[in-house]
Amino acid sequence: MPAPDVSFVTTGHDVSDARLHRMAGALVAAGVVVEVLGLGDAADGPEGALTSTSPQRGRFARALAAVRTPARARGRVLVSLDPDAAIGCAIAAWRHKRAFVSDVHEDYGLLLHDRAWARGPAGAVARLLLRVTELANRRADLLVVADEHIGTDHAVPRLVVRNLPVAEHLPPVAPPDPQPRALYVGDIRRSRGLVTMLQALERAPDWELDLVGPVASGDVTWLRQWQRSHPQVDARVRWHGRLPPRRAWELAAGAWAGLCLLEPTPAFVGAMPTKVYEYLACGLPVVTTSLPRPASLVRESGAGAVADGPQAVAQVLASWSSDLQEHGKVRDQALTWSDRGQDTYREFVTAISEIVGGRQ
Repeated sequence: MPAPDVSFVTTGHDVSDARLHRMAGALVAAGVVVEVLGLGDAADGPEGALTSTSPQRGRFARALAAVRTPARARGRVLVSLDPDAAIGCAIAAWRHKRAFVSDVHEDYGLLLHDRAWARGPAGAVARLLLRVTELANRRADLLVVADEHIGTDHAVPRLVVRNLPVAEHLPPVAPPDPQPRALYVGDIRRSRGLVTMLQALERAPDWELDLVGPVASGDVTWLRQWQRSHPQVDARVRWHGRLPPRRAWELAAGAWAGLCLLEPTPAFVGAMPTKVYEYLACGLPVVTTSLPRPASLVRESGAGAVADGPQAVAQVLASWSSDLQEHGKVRDQALTWSDRGQDTYREFVTAISEIVGGRQ
């Protein structure tokens, strides 16, 4: 088995992560030998990559893994996917004369405002970690970011690789099923619309809901209480857990709508959620909250509706299930907007291939 050219290293992401699949898949398709070191089930890793995994552990074990995992990586180029892994990859790259690429797909400083645990001593440690990560990223051979506003103050080469749909991960466009059904794909937590989705379903009795993704530990207690008090509504919800991209998006075939109900937290106000593009590429009308970028896209394309709060979301769903002509119109707009054939990772493959070539 050939030695890997590129090693993706993560101490916080499951190997089923969609961005990891898109980046690794693009490299594999170009003939680059890819290794993935991450969490979860190795069978859920990117197709064609050499994947090995470790179990999810506590914060102290993760800190040790952030040092040990990059040391195990065999690639000539180390690509980190989280802040702590970036520190370990920068050290390993310096010690073993390898290249270091840091993928920064979120504004981590703003994201801490959305995490209940990031207060007091834990928050102080997290902010210190981010400062050390910033120093590590300044030694990177390349900074890969998911949006224009991320990493603009770094004096290293920077490449914007947006989270746009990859056609191979999406199912063929299919007509809506007889039963109205909404879909959500992503992390499941209050700030990403957990409460709003379930309370909207209470008010839309003819709809079902598929939820794909892990439930945040801080919201499990609330969820269990809701399930006990709303058993008939919960019977219309299917909880799929974490799935690799192809299996997750299979559920889009026949769905009536995609939900993106982010709350206006500091990390989300300027964000453009990947799932909006993917819903549209599957021909799903989108229901989004009034965050500027997704709301603007939905309004300009006519491919969905903007709704804040459970009652407003339920009214949109009810209007679509009671007026098939209106639903068909917004669905056609979604398909008109979508460009499933766009090769969004060509520049990424070129940049990584040049770095690999420079290390031979």
